Amino acid sequence: MVRWLVRLLGLFAIAGALIALVVDGTRSIAASTLTLTSLGQAWFSFDPDSLAAAQAAVASHVEVYVGAWVWYPVIQFLLTLPVWLVFGALGALLVLAGKPRPFRAAVA
Repeated sequence: MVRWLVRLLGLFAIAGALIALVVDGTRSIAASTLTLTSLGQAWFSFDPDSLAAAQAAVASHVEVYVGAWVWYPVIQFLLTLPVWLVFGALGALLVLAGKPRPFRAAVA
């Protein structure tokens, strides 16, 4: 029951990755140089308050249990990756996680 929802979310993520790839390609052609939009830059353009809130939440909750190394090297690295790469990888993982089970015939 939940597998189709996971696959659907994965397909939406892949569609978002394709849109981000087209936008980056269009900007690259217009600028005559490779132009990539990072996840952090896109998130800041979309909603800068939620980015600050996420950083504060990680600083207050996650660092207590895991440590201070979570935000700066790990999450900041993810925020520097291109949007299409992050959404494409997330979509591929969700599609694979929602893959239907193989049919097993009953042995007679």
